[in-house]
Amino acid sequence: MILSVRNLCQGYSKRKDTLKDISFEAETGKVVSLIGPNGCGKTTLIKTICGIYDQRSGTVSVDNTPLCSMGRKETARTVGYVPQNVTYSGYSTVFDTVLLGRFPYVEWTYTKKDIRIASEALKCMGLEDLSGRDINHLSGGQRQKVFIARSLAQDPRFYIFDEPTNSLDLKNQLNMMKIMKDIVKEKKACLVVALHDLNLAMRYSDEVIILKDGFVFDNGPPEDVITVDMVEKVYGVRSKIFEENEGFFIHLYESID
Repeated sequence: MILSVRNLCQGYSKRKDTLKDISFEAETGKVVSLIGPNGCGKTTLIKTICGIYDQRSGTVSVDNTPLCSMGRKETARTVGYVPQNVTYSGYSTVFDTVLLGRFPYVEWTYTKKDIRIASEALKCMGLEDLSGRDINHLSGGQRQKVFIARSLAQDPRFYIFDEPTNSLDLKNQLNMMKIMKDIVKEKKACLVVALHDLNLAMRYSDEVIILKDGFVFDNGPPEDVITVDMVEKVYGVRSKIFEENEGFFIHLYESID
């Protein structure tokens, strides 16, 4: 399956576009990272792909079927969204929150299969001991992991995550990216993820899309597009890139200003 974004424009005012003629494809079996400086349009792009914002022009489709033409349950079986800042109002346990990910598949009530899948998602994210806890009593990082687990229970073809590592410590950042990379390969799904950490993008991505000022600056395999020249032009920072046994790493060391 292919998620296709074609000539997408989006903006918060009638006179100015935040996203300008964005086009790319994301194929199942791959991790596709969106990178770029703050304000470049990553969150706006993700929310437009997920239908939270209506696109001003252009199309978002899966295998040539526009997402906007799908019903709510079909959309939820296709796209699983995790926002950058997770908030929750009202009482809900961790388990009940994750179980909500099964809603697109429920005919009348949750089945044993739904409960099993939700339990597996909790275990995958290391949340078993918190299953009965009120979600409002969790730390920001724990709550982020709960909503990632809910997206796993949802089992979409395309996971769309907006800066999912922001509230996680270093160990959980690495664990989460490895888990999602493995799931993408195992289930032939796709992860489209906005990241601010260039080293995470280099290590775990199959494709990288670089945004600058609302445009696609470049896209391709991380080793081809995350370069010293790109970092200087897009981020205004001097850097060095090293190759070691584990892959490529970037060292940012000086602002150009």
